[in-house]
Amino acid sequence: MFDPTTIIIAVVALGLGALVGYVVDRIRLGATFQRRDEIIRQAEREAENIRKAEELAAKEALLKRREELEAEIGRTREELRAQQKQLDQREAKIEQREQDFAKKERMLEVTQKKLAERAKVVEARDRELERVLREEQEQLHRISGLDQQAAKEMLLDRLERRLKEETGALILKYRNELKDKAQSMAREIVGMAIQRCASNHTSEMTVSSVDIPNDEMKGRIIGREGRNIRAFEKITGVDVIVDDTPGVVIVSAFDKVRREVARLSLIKLIQDGRIHPSRIEEVVTQTQKEMDEHIRRLGQEACQEVGINGLHEKLVELMGRLNFRTSYSQNVLRHSVEVAFLTGMIAEELGLDGQMARRCGFLHDIGKAADHEMEGGHPEIGADLLRRYGEPPEVVHAARGHHDDIRCDCIYTVLVAAADAISASRPGARRETLERYLKRLEELESVACGFPGVEQAYAVQAGREIRVIVDSAEVSDREAAKMCRDIATAIEQSLTYPGEVKVTVLRETKAVEYAR
Repeated sequence: MFDPTTIIIAVVALGLGALVGYVVDRIRLGATFQRRDEIIRQAEREAENIRKAEELAAKEALLKRREELEAEIGRTREELRAQQKQLDQREAKIEQREQDFAKKERMLEVTQKKLAERAKVVEARDRELERVLREEQEQLHRISGLDQQAAKEMLLDRLERRLKEETGALILKYRNELKDKAQSMAREIVGMAIQRCASNHTSEMTVSSVDIPNDEMKGRIIGREGRNIRAFEKITGVDVIVDDTPGVVIVSAFDKVRREVARLSLIKLIQDGRIHPSRIEEVVTQTQKEMDEHIRRLGQEACQEVGINGLHEKLVELMGRLNFRTSYSQNVLRHSVEVAFLTGMIAEELGLDGQMARRCGFLHDIGKAADHEMEGGHPEIGADLLRRYGEPPEVVHAARGHHDDIRCDCIYTVLVAAADAISASRPGARRETLERYLKRLEELESVACGFPGVEQAYAVQAGREIRVIVDSAEVSDREAAKMCRDIATAIEQSLTYPGEVKVTVLRETKAVEYAR
């Protein structure tokens, strides 16, 4: 059986538990309601903030739009004001023009009236003048006893003689003016052509040096009993000089193509290391083919540089060979390119065909590429080659006549001759060898020293000037001036030199005395 006390305690415990649970539930419910109210108030505050922010943004946008509209209205007003100002100015100009036109019309009416009155006066004067002239003619006829026809013939004869005199004077005047103008134009055209064209030049050399790694290579180049060097010289046609100079072998020949083939072949043999007659022949043959291709490429590049098309392949090859030909140390291919440019520029200044002029100038020295293989001078050889390969008559004539060997019937020949002289005589274009240079200086000094009264003579400025010192006791001032001219004349008659030589005669008188 259950104990009553236990049951009571259990009932009390249940009641307390229920009471505690109820209290806890009420507390939780109150906290929930409080949290709910707090969330609602927070939401209301946020909503109020959002509403205020939206209202503020709307007001700002409205203000911004209002400012933009006001600015646009302001710009429109400014534009309208400017347009109104322009219209006012235009209206004022129109009114001013109308006033000017009205003023000019009034002036024109006055002028017309004056002209009409003046025309009447002039007409009356003309009638009076005709009457007076008729009276004077009749009086002259009576005085001279000549009829009208005889007087007319006498007057015409006198007028004809005077006209001839005046015409001759005018012809002489305009001829001199035209001559001066032509010389001035020619100098200007040539000067502009020279200024616009400038080319580099290659010095003339008859030897080429080949570097070798050591002196042992010299023995291999010579070969046993000299068979290698003999085979090399026989195949290439050059002279190989092996001397005591360390690290260098010299290849000598006047033909620059052969010398270049020999130099390249020797370099290849040294690099390969196999040097014997059969290998030498193989390398030289291969190098010769490469050189032929290089020559063709040089000719093609020169044609492209000048702008010449449609040239025969043989002519292109001959032009390439001119790169290995020099004239007084001037590279003939570069000289031909320069002459082409100069001739074209001068022709264009004169209103001629610049393309034809460049073609004539470019091919004028082509005979120098074959003058060692054919008889005759290079002008005839070049003309024959150009005619054989279908070049125009102007080009053929320029090649044949640019040294004045024939009569120049073609204007392009004259231009080529002028451009050829310009290219050859420009400073730095052509140079002399050392031996010829020294010989020319000695000849200059010798000519000057041959005159009586000359104490010393010095060739200076690379032979461009000769300074002569004379004895003041034997030569007077007037005699010094005459001697200067005589020396210049003697140099012109006896020497050949590029450009001009300045002659300066110096005469000095000294008086020395000592005060004791």
